[in-house]
Amino acid sequence: MHHLKALDLAELQTHRSEKWRAFPKEILPLPVAEMDFPVADPIRQTLREMIDHSDLGYLGSIPEMGLAFAGFAKRRWGWTVDPLQVRIAADVGVGVVEALRVITKPGDKILINQPVYPNFWTWSQETHLVEVDVPLTQSDAEVNGSHWILDWDGIEKAYASGIKVHLISNPHNPLGRVYTKEELSRLADLAKKHNVFVLSDEIHAPLTFAEQTFTPFLAVSDNAREVGITITAASKGWNIAGLKCAIIVTDNEKLHELLNGIAPATHYRASLLGAFATVTAFEKGEPWLNELMVQLDHNRNLVSQLIAEKTPGVGYLIPHCSYLAWLDLTSFNLGEDPSSVLLEKAKVAFVPGHRFGSQATQFVRLNFATSPEILEEAFNRLATVLR
Repeated sequence: MHHLKALDLAELQTHRSEKWRAFPKEILPLPVAEMDFPVADPIRQTLREMIDHSDLGYLGSIPEMGLAFAGFAKRRWGWTVDPLQVRIAADVGVGVVEALRVITKPGDKILINQPVYPNFWTWSQETHLVEVDVPLTQSDAEVNGSHWILDWDGIEKAYASGIKVHLISNPHNPLGRVYTKEELSRLADLAKKHNVFVLSDEIHAPLTFAEQTFTPFLAVSDNAREVGITITAASKGWNIAGLKCAIIVTDNEKLHELLNGIAPATHYRASLLGAFATVTAFEKGEPWLNELMVQLDHNRNLVSQLIAEKTPGVGYLIPHCSYLAWLDLTSFNLGEDPSSVLLEKAKVAFVPGHRFGSQATQFVRLNFATSPEILEEAFNRLATVLR
């Protein structure tokens, strides 16, 4: 099995994306969740062909999308998707917000479990919802190989208190945690009982490592299909976030009807290039994805090794999906925002933990979808502060 080789630092520093423009050149940027690998050839071919033919108009009819995603979901996860219940939005955030606008009204309550992707809070605020937070807790016990545990008492109380929506990150950013079929089934049953919608953000699902089974929420049970709306994209798995396309998936006629309330313009606001690059990713992107996962597997273990060698004391649980390391810096007493200390003194940028929830101030999120060389350099720099 080949593995992908990341681009080198000099090349990356010419990139125009947020990751490479947000900080001065002397800073090693490891925050934004985009990868430093060359884009898959089939995706390049699709884009080149469209550009060469000046095919850059508005996105219109695209029956290929539902069929391509259904094919991928079946092959990868054994999930049968109805191609006619796959609709398009510009990105996962837009998909979540537009779904929330249809299923909630301002003042409704939404359940979120910190620590979680910072935009979960942003989207709730954008749709004027009241946030209810039942944090995941760290425990000596483990569920599915993770020490981050759902607080079922808290979740059941929240459901019973009249929440309207539960927004979940499945698999989980930043914890790299893959929810089990049992956990998802329990959520689905609670949601059905209390009349709650479950919105499952599954953008990291293609990046699940081989030792784990990813369970799509809508594949769990009839109850899950009655309450569940999945929002996902090829943008994370194939590193094409700038192309602007995501999908909203249901598997229930009533919910599908309900989501017809989403403004038709939502479809047209996505990008033609993004939509057809996404179709290509789902149809022809698996060989590249498999190579990527070999390199990411190497890197997630390299992070463990580098911590042991250079910065012992950093807490790190090897993630079961994606390329994000959730690092616990509690033992170093770096104050209320360790990331700013590391930015200033070690010249390495991370996402600050406090953005994922008020209880996560002593954590930082590191992106390891880069070259082993850049990771080593990052830990050499960190060692100057974290010895």
